[in-house]
Amino acid sequence: MDGGVSERGRARVDGAEQGGGEQAGPGGLLVVGDVVTDVVARHRGTPAGGTDTAASVRILPGGAGANVACWAARWGCRDVRMLGRVGADSAEWHARHLEEWGVRPRLVVDPGAPTGTVICLVDTDAGAERTFLTDSGASLLLDRSDWSDALLDGVGWLHLSGYLLFSEPSRGLVAAALSSARARGVPVSVDPASAGFLRELGVDRFLALVEGVDVLLPSRDEACLLTGLPDAADAAAELSRRVPLVVATSGAEGALVARSGAVDARIPAVAADARDTTGAGDAFTGAFLAALLSGAAPQDAATEGCRAGALAVAQVGGRPRRPEGP
Repeated sequence: MDGGVSERGRARVDGAEQGGGEQAGPGGLLVVGDVVTDVVARHRGTPAGGTDTAASVRILPGGAGANVACWAARWGCRDVRMLGRVGADSAEWHARHLEEWGVRPRLVVDPGAPTGTVICLVDTDAGAERTFLTDSGASLLLDRSDWSDALLDGVGWLHLSGYLLFSEPSRGLVAAALSSARARGVPVSVDPASAGFLRELGVDRFLALVEGVDVLLPSRDEACLLTGLPDAADAAAELSRRVPLVVATSGAEGALVARSGAVDARIPAVAADARDTTGAGDAFTGAFLAALLSGAAPQDAATEGCRAGALAVAQVGGRPRRPEGP
């Protein structure tokens, strides 16, 4: 994927430090997924119909993939790259926010579609749980032509946001990325992303699309949906018969690490005063991958993930705060 404007008229926004042909050192993390604008509205109780409901509203950079990338950088991963697709309306704004965290953006600018937008309704009377209203915009229009094998130069791990599997164009990119990663021996992780979208796509289809990945990182609800089992531990164990390593997050109940059909670690959650649960799973995934890349065992990496998740829910928005370092 060359810089500037491609033959199909789609420009790319690159981090300034990523010059033409430059390759980072080995062991980097490439995240492929969604970069969106979050409109976070914190309110109390059920919004009143037909009238006003008082809320605190903030516009923030978001997207599951971009959040993961920033949390991985926050947790000490020194070479993090983010491939996503945005509209011209906010491409530079999103690139700048990624660069502030040391993430090298490779953002394809769509000539027609706007940047995706998610309205996050956060009920402060219900444990800061959130409801998403999602307009995917350009984020799910990544396609096969946006992938290049050179994107894996210097990369030691590939992470794919599950949102990519919910549109036909981006499924083509996922297939190409998985093929490239397998050819190079680069491990791949996938976050299923959304139980609602999973239902629409279909469990069997999702499992077929992620066949051959090394790590699956579902939430409790996603793990139960993917297996039809009501218990999170049973679901994680069952999924680990298909995927070598399954790490299922369970909110206040922590996380489960499963391999070879059995749960071999239960990681307790870190206590936090929840203000907004948006991006908690992304924080877990970013810190988990950063720790794993540094050589940590899966259960220790999951412990780091729980630490990051606690930080995430104690703030508003899905990205980490400064200062630098965990």
